[in-house]
Amino acid sequence: MSCLTSDVVVVSPNTYFNFTPLLAGTAVGTLEFRCAIEPVRRYAPQVTYYQAWCDEIVAFYILVVTEAPPDFVRKEIKCMPATRPLSSEPTGDAEAISHPGPPFTLRFDKLVIAVGAYSQTFNIPGVKEHAHFLKDVKDARRIRGRLLECFEQASLPFLSDIDRRNLLNFCIVGGGPTGIEFAAELHDLIHTDVARHYPSLARLSKITVYDVAPSILGSFDLSLRQYTEKTLSREGISILTNHHVERVEKGHMIVKEKGEVPFGLLVWSTGLAPNPLVQITKQIKKDPKTQSLIANNNLNVIMEDGEPNPDIWAIGDAVRPEDGPLPATAQVANQMAKYLVKKLNALVKDQEHSQPFKFQHQGSLAYIGDWKAIYDRPSSGEKEGFLQKETGRRAWLLWRSAYFTMTLSGFLDAISLDFN
Repeated sequence: MSCLTSDVVVVSPNTYFNFTPLLAGTAVGTLEFRCAIEPVRRYAPQVTYYQAWCDEIVAFYILVVTEAPPDFVRKEIKCMPATRPLSSEPTGDAEAISHPGPPFTLRFDKLVIAVGAYSQTFNIPGVKEHAHFLKDVKDARRIRGRLLECFEQASLPFLSDIDRRNLLNFCIVGGGPTGIEFAAELHDLIHTDVARHYPSLARLSKITVYDVAPSILGSFDLSLRQYTEKTLSREGISILTNHHVERVEKGHMIVKEKGEVPFGLLVWSTGLAPNPLVQITKQIKKDPKTQSLIANNNLNVIMEDGEPNPDIWAIGDAVRPEDGPLPATAQVANQMAKYLVKKLNALVKDQEHSQPFKFQHQGSLAYIGDWKAIYDRPSSGEKEGFLQKETGRRAWLLWRSAYFTMTLSGFLDAISLDFN
């Protein structure tokens, strides 16, 4: 939005924005980590940025005179620094990490809540302790490190083939786009770099996708789901639907339909759970099922009294429009952000912008390995053709070009990688 007429302040624990569609590629080394992030400081000095957590949102009327209408609204957020405190100790000092510094308060005129969501574990024991998530570039770093560790450990001379197979059994729980794309990227890694650097281990590696649903990629058209399952199965990736993980322990998980399943790496991608800030926010109405914030068709949050707050908006995975849920995708969040930019720019100029937000589905993409992808766009009455459903290399070109041009860092780094 225009920073010439507004003071824009960003509060986030990360100094970068994650572009989640590219995280699977960064996790296996296909892409560099910088391809999937957009630094917040890129936009300095137009915006003020604080690396901090928002712990509380305060927005309520304060009565100054008894039995009189509210005189003003207290509007502020309470924050906790996400950086290390000023210290002369080494950066690795454990005590410094546990004391991030004193909390602080920021007042606001207008507030946009865009905190996203966390990975859903369904309270299954052991998931948080022994599984890897894929929501942030830091998760991708940990996964890449663990993959390398698995192959190095499996190459040790004293291990049996059974031990090696257990170490190289890679399990993905969740058959949505993130889980399938990670399985596909991992398959590509094993059949290229691993086959070259660890030739005796590639044949011992196994990739399995588990999902409680009857099919993977439930948001895609049936024909595309079937194409994906056939393609992955042909490449040696096992797809086990209608399977339920009961608990996860160190080095193995218990699956209701299979019993004990050993693994070297477990990646957990089973949907979204509300952000802790959303969970503790009491004044805003929430969806009973997902606990997401409820917003009207202008993206203003609905307060507990049923009235929209004219000064607070919510976008992305943290919100559910009162008209009905939308897909938890980057595409939805991006359109919400663009809509809100226009609305806020009009607001500071005292211009009218009453047009409600309406999501325009531009299609769904998923990479399925070996330079193949699928593209699905809901029919809106036009003839079936190139922009309705695509598979294979043409869909991969769509996937690659669409996602790299959506992130400036990824686009520039892709050019750099091509030249190098």
